[in-house]
Amino acid sequence: MIKHSGKATTSLIVFAAAAISLAASATAQAQDAKYTIGIVEQQLANPFFSRLQQAGVARAKELGLEVMTAESKVAGDSASQINAIENMINRGVKGIVLDPANAFALAPIVKTARDAGIIVVTTNTSLDPADAANASYETDNLAAGDLIGKWARAQLAGKEAHVAMLDYDLSDKTAGARHNGFMQGFGLKDGSAELSGTALTKANVETGQSSMENLLSAHGDINVLYTINEPAAQGAALAIQQAGATVIVTSIDGSCSGVRSVASGEIGATVMQFPTKMGELAVDAINAAVTNGKTPSGVNNSGTILITDKPVDGIESQTSEWGLKNCWGE
Repeated sequence: MIKHSGKATTSLIVFAAAAISLAASATAQAQDAKYTIGIVEQQLANPFFSRLQQAGVARAKELGLEVMTAESKVAGDSASQINAIENMINRGVKGIVLDPANAFALAPIVKTARDAGIIVVTTNTSLDPADAANASYETDNLAAGDLIGKWARAQLAGKEAHVAMLDYDLSDKTAGARHNGFMQGFGLKDGSAELSGTALTKANVETGQSSMENLLSAHGDINVLYTINEPAAQGAALAIQQAGATVIVTSIDGSCSGVRSVASGEIGATVMQFPTKMGELAVDAINAAVTNGKTPSGVNNSGTILITDKPVDGIESQTSEWGLKNCWGE
């Protein structure tokens, strides 16, 4: 019989323990490499939201991640999003990309997720307060409005301005920022003599047309129009055509449909935003936080480009041809 010393036995035990520890560490790393994230979007019938989610899912797949997805059912539907996030927390996701249906209502559940160690980043719009999430990737809508306002002012070439504005609910963060940006860029203030009239729309073709018909009936000298988005602008363009009026129409979004309206002359200029970039940046930020400990922070601008076939000196822009190669929605 061969006898082993206690020292040799102890060494074997330590070696075995170290081997087990290394194996466990390798297993944990493999699991982390295949971790799951959640993507919570707004109603996917909207091509902007659909493109944003598609971009996020595609980037996650490129990184080898598992993805859970969910969407709100109608505008402002925070309840569906809250339920989805609760489910994702219970399923042990490492990160959540959220396009909040309501900036206030989602903040408490986001806190719960972050308290559980989950990285939460928002896209398209931030929470209120913005630092309720780790970070946000979104269009600077104030800058977008300012850009289109400056372009519209320049198009008048010194002519007297008679401005109409087709808005959406101004308590909405995006709508308010776009409105205020246009006012700032054009050089308007509440009560300005150049402001002929305003109307609230539902940001669609039907209410864009009916609202513009009413405004033209009351103010036949309107020569500049701001619209909250391209569907509202397209509806307004129908009303303008039927009235035989000449109006500089402006908008914001950069959908393929909107860019075609720029190419046809229905819309004079629009500001393109980039939902694909938002989705990709958000997933990249979560991945960097989980794998490298680089936690994202702040409100990060995903970029804007003025699209017009009537360029203005001093204002950077791209043509509708460029826009059709870079637009979203189809």
